[in-house]
Amino acid sequence: MHFSTAAVCPPLRVRVTRSLLGYGVLAGPLYVVTAAVQAGVTTGYDPLRHDVSLLANGGAGWIQTANFVVTGLMVAAAAVGMARTRHGLTGPVLVGGYGAGLALAGVFPADPAYGFPPGTPAGPAEVSWHGLAHLVAGGLGFLALVAACLVFAGRFARRGQRGRAWYSAGSGVVFLAGFAGIVAGPGQVVATVAFTVAVVVGWAWLAVVSAHLYGTEVDR
Repeated sequence: MHFSTAAVCPPLRVRVTRSLLGYGVLAGPLYVVTAAVQAGVTTGYDPLRHDVSLLANGGAGWIQTANFVVTGLMVAAAAVGMARTRHGLTGPVLVGGYGAGLALAGVFPADPAYGFPPGTPAGPAEVSWHGLAHLVAGGLGFLALVAACLVFAGRFARRGQRGRAWYSAGSGVVFLAGFAGIVAGPGQVVATVAFTVAVVVGWAWLAVVSAHLYGTEVDR
């Protein structure tokens, strides 16, 4: 019996593309677990009031900074993998924009606010230049993710993959709603919790789409 070498070992292009897409599956769990552990052990941090970005302040702030930068680069790698599949360039470029926004949000830390770190005034922060850069980078990155969800929804719909189309569109809408809420009501419990849920939804979408492309959409 003859076995094809290609069947046992896919071509290098396929292996590279799948490796890149793998980062899209791993980035979300890394980000969420790292942030959750910090939220659980950091003195004075209240996950019901404080956005994850605030964890970049204080003596252990470098951990969240690294979390932003590393997962941002992982998302960018996944975007390159997506661009090597049969889904066009617009969606992958937008996913890459999300990755860039995360990485830059790590480079430019958020300002202390709402009582964190301990000793910080209880109200909103006085915005510094790096705090403003953080807000701009994060905001543009979040909007890029929303747009990516909608672009992929359109691609899936045109291919008759209605379930994936609705899932992508729904994920984009949920993320946009959560982002709008935190912009309108920073420091509020409902807004903070809703945004946290939206972030998890966004990461889940990236993982699901990356896994789908990994298994079915890689050009040979």
